Amino acid sequence: HVQLVESGGGSAQAGGSLRLSCVAISHYDSMGWFRQAPGKEREGVAAIDSGGSTAYADSVKGRFTISRGGGNTLYLQMSSLKPEDTARYYCAVPYLDLSAIQALSTMSSGGDFGYWGQGTQVTVS
Repeated sequence: HVQLVESGGGSAQAGGSLRLSCVAISHYDSMGWFRQAPGKEREGVAAIDSGGSTAYADSVKGRFTISRGGGNTLYLQMSSLKPEDTARYYCAVPYLDLSAIQALSTMSSGGDFGYWGQGTQVTVS
């Protein structure tokens, strides 16, 4: 059973920063973050694979950083936030062990790609 618990969301002003955290029940080789805003499609934001390689959506490249911490924790450091970053952010684990690029693409595929948590809301104004 995959259990993922996100935290760290909230409100921020444009140009500000937030750090999201995701605690998993165990270690997973491929993990990532996706977001979804009301009325919009799911968008893969960032992913990391077993080798530590990372991949980012063009919309967040240079502003967001995905990383792993101790205790099966996954982070998403978000800087230079924009109003268009407003969305609910989900921590995710693909069904398959994928490369970071593959995981990022899969999260944006719109299909049932894996497991995710309840999400945490990020609002930028």
